[in-house]
Amino acid sequence: MKTILNPKKTEWSAILRRPTQSVSEIEELVIEIFNEVKMEGDETLKKYTKQFDGVKIIDLKVAQAEFDEAETLVSSELKNAIQTAASNIKKFHEAQKTSKIEIETTPGVICWQEKRPIEKVGLYIPGGTAPLFSTILMLAIPAKLAGCTEIVLCTPPDKTGKINPAILYTAKLCGVSQVYKVGGIQAIGAMTFGTESISKVYKIFGPGNQYVTVAKQIATKFGVAIDMPAGPSELLVVADESANPAFVASDLLSQAEHGADSQVILVSTSKSLLEEVELELQNQITNLPREIIARKALGNSKLIFVENDKIAIELINEYGPEHFIVCCKDEEYYIRNVVNAGSVFLGKFTPESAGDYASGTNHTLPTNGYAKQFSGVNLDSFMKSITFQRISETGILNIGNAIEVLAEAEGLMAHKKAVTLRLQSLKGNNK
Repeated sequence: MKTILNPKKTEWSAILRRPTQSVSEIEELVIEIFNEVKMEGDETLKKYTKQFDGVKIIDLKVAQAEFDEAETLVSSELKNAIQTAASNIKKFHEAQKTSKIEIETTPGVICWQEKRPIEKVGLYIPGGTAPLFSTILMLAIPAKLAGCTEIVLCTPPDKTGKINPAILYTAKLCGVSQVYKVGGIQAIGAMTFGTESISKVYKIFGPGNQYVTVAKQIATKFGVAIDMPAGPSELLVVADESANPAFVASDLLSQAEHGADSQVILVSTSKSLLEEVELELQNQITNLPREIIARKALGNSKLIFVENDKIAIELINEYGPEHFIVCCKDEEYYIRNVVNAGSVFLGKFTPESAGDYASGTNHTLPTNGYAKQFSGVNLDSFMKSITFQRISETGILNIGNAIEVLAEAEGLMAHKKAVTLRLQSLKGNNK
């Protein structure tokens, strides 16, 4: 990791740049694959699965026998851990339910709002070097709680054409039966347009690499909504001399091992802590099975010293981290002043791993600075708000004239007449 001391504000943009390609660099490939999926359907999915994943797939949909086999392959210990995580995630998301909001804005004018589920949703679950079965919990549980009627799950197969047993076990636990062996751009295309096997959905959820992220963004041009642009994982830790260097280093490595294009940043008001963390990184990284990946990610990463908490939080809000860990004496200062972050972790005994798996919060979060305008996935992500209104005779008499004046001022005379006719009918009835 590169150490940077007291960077000038004019240098922040360059220092905090993510190691990602731009949309324009990937867009041409996405459009090409999307067009093929639209024209050739399943055959295109099989073609690119062979090309990118190195396996020939005959049946895209996971069969019941594969679900049954997966259940026997997952250890009891892992099943119990998945169930514990599922319970906490369900509790946290269930608590996000809100009741109908109703108000009488003017006597005789009643307005209210109710939520309805998005009927058809698609879940993208990364496979590749790390099959993220935990992401199924984060997406399928709130989708079920919201009442989504059709849930389609796409995930890439391994070199033998199989899906990781833990993914299938978790999908079944969450009540998801439509699981397909397809990943990457082609999976997003399939859920965008629909194919012979895979249904078109209304909204696509889930993280992925840079290609999946851009594919999701392009999908919005074809009438499909997405949760957010969620690309390569990232973490920013702010820590002072009170922090435990070993804990901080372990948190940085926990994100670095996600992928070579991940990024981790440590911001500190203590130069000695930066030095201690750097030594811990060197010690801990040698014991990791994914050491090569983590080392590549650390090449994209920074150790940054700043003079005080005020500068630190300003820099952090400029970065807008996906995950933000606070290990400082004055953590309340950061709680009050953070405005751009996907999820915040407070204190030395709150590792980011907890949010990734089992604390209950959702780990599908905005990356690449999108925390400045996007929220992480939550129960409302799977729902729409519909407004209702009912106006009585008294109500139209109370607001009718205002509507007429406003409509006429905008030159929309049919709008005005729709009110005028009603007011005249009431005046006629009152004669």
